[in-house]
Amino acid sequence: NVAWSPVFWGLERADLGLVVLVALLPLVVATIVAFDRVDRRAAALVVPYLAWVCFATALNYAIWALN
Repeated sequence: NVAWSPVFWGLERADLGLVVLVALLPLVVATIVAFDRVDRRAAALVVPYLAWVCFATALNYAIWALN
């Protein structure tokens, strides 16, 4: 997650920002699955972050597609 801001804003590369987000999505899902094995509530707390990353991916894609 920390890599997206410097790539998108610093380098002004929406394409690489999209790559970062697409790589981040399965990692967030894997985190939810791993947390669910330990504590369902902990997994549930990560779901809004997954929604945010999906939203950010859609926005990043729209910006990339316009360029």
